[in-house]
Parts: sequence; C-alpha cells; structure tokens
Amino acid sequence: MPGCVIHGAGDLRVEDVPSPVPGPGEALVAVRYGGVCGSDLHYWRHGGVGDFRLREPMLLGHEVVGTVVAYGSPDTAGPAGGPRPAAGASVAVHPATPCGVCPECVDGRRNVCRDTRYLGSAARFPHVQGGFAARIVVPAEQLRVLPAGLDPRRGALAEPLSVALHAVRRAGDLTGRHVLVTGAGPIGCLVVAAAKAAGAARVTVTDLLPAALEYARAAGADTLVRADDPDDSGWPGEVDTAVEASGVAAGLDTCLRLVRRGGVVVQLGMLPPGQSPFPGNLVVSREIELRGAFRFDGEFDDALRLLAAESAFDALVSAVVPVRDAASAFELAADRSRSCKVLLDFGAAPAG
Repeated sequence: MPGCVIHGAGDLRVEDVPSPVPGPGEALVAVRYGGVCGSDLHYWRHGGVGDFRLREPMLLGHEVVGTVVAYGSPDTAGPAGGPRPAAGASVAVHPATPCGVCPECVDGRRNVCRDTRYLGSAARFPHVQGGFAARIVVPAEQLRVLPAGLDPRRGALAEPLSVALHAVRRAGDLTGRHVLVTGAGPIGCLVVAAAKAAGAARVTVTDLLPAALEYARAAGADTLVRADDPDDSGWPGEVDTAVEASGVAAGLDTCLRLVRRGGVVVQLGMLPPGQSPFPGNLVVSREIELRGAFRFDGEFDDALRLLAAESAFDALVSAVVPVRDAASAFELAADRSRSCKVLLDFGAAPAG
C-alpha cells in the first residue's frame, strides 16, 4: 500500500509500505484524507522541525480521517473506555498517546507529556510513524467518530483547529477583546476562527502575502495588515492579546510591541532551532505575560463539534491531491501564495 515517507531534507517518497495488523487495544483505519501540516513541510524542507531532527525514514502525517476497518480484539474499548466506533464508521484520529503517569499527565497537562507518542514525529527515537498511508494502526482510544453531517474533508481540519483552540485557551478570556494574530497560514487562520468562537470582538491579522490574508478574511478576520508595510492603515495602536502563529522572531517582536501593558502574548508558531532574539525588556517593563502553546488535548473533541457547526471552514481547504502526487501536494502546500490547507486523498489508493 502507498505511504509518504520522508528520508531526509528534500527526500520525500511515495513508497509501498507493509499493511499493518492491529494488536490488542488497537484499531485498523483506512485513511481517506491527510492534511499537510507545517511540521510535515519542515521535515521535507529541512529534515526536522524545531529541535526535532530526522534520524531514520519516517511516515509523515498526523492530521488524518478515515474509516474503521477492524480491531485487534473484540473487547477493545473506545475513547475514555466508552463504546468503540463500529466498523465502517467515519472517524478522526487524535494523534497523541500520552504516557498517563509523568508529572505533567498527572497534573492534567497531557499535551506536554514528557513521554508522549505523536503520529509522524521525530521527537523520540525510534520515531513515531505517521498517518500518511492507505491503512494505519492506532490505539482504539484515539478514535473519534465524526459528528453527523461533518464531511470528512472538513473533518481533516480537526487536528490543526485543536492546536488553535488550545492556543486561544492559553490566552485566557477573550470576550470583547481585540486579538492580534501574526501569520495567516493554516494555523493562523484557524486561530482567527477559534478567537471569534471564544468571543473576541475584533481580530487583526498580519502577514506578508495578500493571498494568505484573504484566507484569514474567510476565517473571520476583521482587519488585514501587510506585515511589510509600516504605513498600512490597518495597524492597531494597541491590542489586548496577541497570538504569534508565524514561527519567526519578527512576528514575536510585533506581538510584544503591540500588546497592551499587562497583556498576554501566546507563542504558538515553532521558532527556528537555537536562540531567537526578542525584546525581553518589554516583557519586564510592561509586565507582559508570554505563554507557550504546544499541541492540545481535550480540544480535539471541541474542534470536531465546531467543524460540524460551521461550513465556512470549507474555504480553508484549498486543494485535495491524490497521494500518488504527494510531491506536488507538498510543493503547493509550501506556496502560501496559492494555498492554505492542502489534503492528500488516499481514497483511491490500494490498501494491500
């Protein structure tokens, strides 16, 4: 069966990979769609993401939806010990398997578990193989049935929307607030939607690309600003909260300079490895709260409900590409002047 395997920087291959067999507590899922994430692009372009570097070939992908094929044992439990989704059910796959016993898990912060397994991640070795294959095996408790009426294409946005929801929750109460989002990539656009859903009165988005800003408008942004134009009339004098979603130091600098005294800045974008300069004195003199946001936990279920309720998310899916053309899909996803979220389609892929 076909799988998208990254071997190193610039070396992405669609290979024939073995069809997996589920063991006890596991489910076999026929993947329909897989969203190309920014981290997938980093592995493809640079051989790593942040401080996580490739040390062996790895199946990419952690934004996947599909259909339950079979279970490894008849008494396998579903999410939180509940009933398992029936064979044939359309499901989204929560990509994280926290350890459940480390101090962070015990403290209710499973998203920063020190021993988690995350689909398509080089954070540990051997790497955790990802979901970009015609069939995958995952713990049954990671399956979430798609709500009635939720098209699987839109459902493929559940993972990145969960990331956005977690970042918004890290920011605190946004009711009536003016929120700045730096970066109008797929995650930044979903932060816009999440902030609006959380009650933000106004959302301003900055980016270098007009096309990316138009996707932010579709997500609900009130004001669009060209980040490279200091004379753009949309620049706010001050905002209550800022979410840095571009993953570049300049974006963090913008957030810290525009947030009000005592405001909150959430660093969501993964910055380049090593040290990143930022105006630290502003954090001190203005008592700005700088908070990190990493992945998510229970927000996955909330994301599915929000996706089911709002068809406007469809506008963020800019292309669906057959898995055999994965190379062109990655090229398209990397070109933000032409795309927002690109999905790989495994629907016609042979399973065996």
